[in-house]
Amino acid sequence: MTTPRISTRNEYNALRQAHWDEIARAQRSLTFFSSEYHRRLHEIYGLLISPGQRVLEIGCGRGDLLAALKPSVGVGVDFSGEMLSQACQRHPELTFIQADAHDFALEKPFDAAQDKPFDAVILSDLVNDVWDVQDVLERVRAHCSPDTRVILNVYSRVYQPALSAGGAFDLANRLLPQNWLTPEDTQNLLNLAGFEVIRRQREILLPLPIPGLRGLFNKILVKLWPFSSLAWSNVFVARPEPIKTTVKPTVSVIIPARNEAGNIEAAFQRLPELGSRTEIIFVEGHSRDNTVEAIQQAIKTHPERPAALFHQTGKGKADAVRLGFEKASGDVLMILDADLTVRPEDLTRFYEALVSGRGEFINGVRLVYPMQEQAMRFLNLVGNKTFSMAFSWLLGQSIKDTLCGTKVLWKRDYERIVANRSYFGDFDPFGDYDLIFGAAKQNRKIVDMPIRYQDRTYGATNIDRWRHGALLFQMVLVAAFRLKFV
Repeated sequence: MTTPRISTRNEYNALRQAHWDEIARAQRSLTFFSSEYHRRLHEIYGLLISPGQRVLEIGCGRGDLLAALKPSVGVGVDFSGEMLSQACQRHPELTFIQADAHDFALEKPFDAAQDKPFDAVILSDLVNDVWDVQDVLERVRAHCSPDTRVILNVYSRVYQPALSAGGAFDLANRLLPQNWLTPEDTQNLLNLAGFEVIRRQREILLPLPIPGLRGLFNKILVKLWPFSSLAWSNVFVARPEPIKTTVKPTVSVIIPARNEAGNIEAAFQRLPELGSRTEIIFVEGHSRDNTVEAIQQAIKTHPERPAALFHQTGKGKADAVRLGFEKASGDVLMILDADLTVRPEDLTRFYEALVSGRGEFINGVRLVYPMQEQAMRFLNLVGNKTFSMAFSWLLGQSIKDTLCGTKVLWKRDYERIVANRSYFGDFDPFGDYDLIFGAAKQNRKIVDMPIRYQDRTYGATNIDRWRHGALLFQMVLVAAFRLKFV
C-alpha cells in the first residue's frame, strides 16, 4: 500500500485516525508478536506506576494498559472514535475523551471529590506516530504538577525493518510511516518541552510468548550489555523541570540518639534555622548512658527551639527514623545522626537543594571530600565505594553513598514510600535502603550532596563492619530482584 503525500498536520492526523479506526473496526485481537510485547509493557508500566494513582494516558487505544494500572482515577485520550467506543465497553470504570494529542484540553476535576493533579501521564508507543512530538509534550506539560511523572516508551530504530515486515505479513498491526527517534532524540525533545529525564531504560528483548525464555530475555539479559543494545523499546521517566518556590516550608529534623549524651547540647547549638520553622525530633533508643537526661535538659535550656523527645519500643535505626517521621509535623523531613559526623550546619545545603527543586531525595555523600583520619576505616571506605557503584547501576540513578545517615525529602514523598512499602517488605534494619529504594520505586529525583565527614567526638560507633557488610550484600540482592531484573 502506498502512503499518500501529506503536507499539513490535519492531513497527517486524518490519515492516522482513519487507519486506527479501521484496525478497531476489524476487531483484531493482538497478534502472536504483539501479544507478548504488550503483556510485557503492562508489566513494565505496572512497576513504574503504583496502583491507586491518578493516571492520564494519551493515545490510550482500547484502554487496556490504563486499566491494567488500577488507577484511582484513570483518564484516556485518543483521536480514534472506534477505539474509544470499545474502550468504554471494556473499561466502564475509566473516563475516555476523544481528542487529538496535539490540542486536547481537560476539564478539572475528573473526580468530583478531589481536585488533584495527575500522578502519572503515559504515552505508550505514541510519539513515534504524531506529527509534532515537541508540541504534544508541551501540551502534556500543561497538565502536570511538579510531582507528576511522565512515562513514555518508543520503538527502537534498530527494529524499523522488522516492524515494517511484521505489519506487511500480518504478524503485527500495520504501521504508517513513523518518527524513528533515537534515545538521544527523545531525551532532547523532552528537554525542549520542559521535562527532565530521571531514568532511561531499555526493555523487551524477546517479544514472543515462549515460556522460560521470555523471562530470561526480557527481565535479565535485556538489562545487560551487549544484549541491551538489541532491546525493542526505550522507556523514559521524566518530571517537569523544577520551578523554585518562594514559599518557605516547615522542617522537621529527626535525630536518632543511642548512647549520645555528649553530643546533644552541640546539636541544639549548631543546628541552623531552616524554612519558616524548624522542629527537632529526638528518638532515643535504649541508651546505657544519660542520653535521655541530656535531651530533657537541652529542651529546657533552649525553649526557643521547638523540640520533642520520643522513646523507641523497637530496635535499630530504621525503627527510630520511622517513629520520628511519624511524629514530625514539618513539610520537609531530615535525618541527622546524633554523632554529628555530618555537620549540622550542612543541612542548609540539603534544604536548598530540595526546596529549589534540584532534587526530590537529597542523599548525603561522605566519599567525595577527604575525611578526617578516624572518620571511616579503610575497609569501610572500600566497601562503601564498591556498593555505591552497584546501587547506582541497579537504581538507574547515581547514588555514591548509601549509608550516609543524612537524608532529606518531602513529607508527601515519604508518605508515598510508606503507602507502597509492602512491595519490598520489612527488609532493612538500617532504614537507609527503605528510603532509597522507595524513592527510586516512586521515580523521585535522587541527588547526591557531598559533605565533609567528621571524626566522632563522643562515644563509639554502632556499626559492625562484617555483620553490616553481609547485610549490604542482602540489600544488593533486594535491589536487583525488586527494582532491576523484574
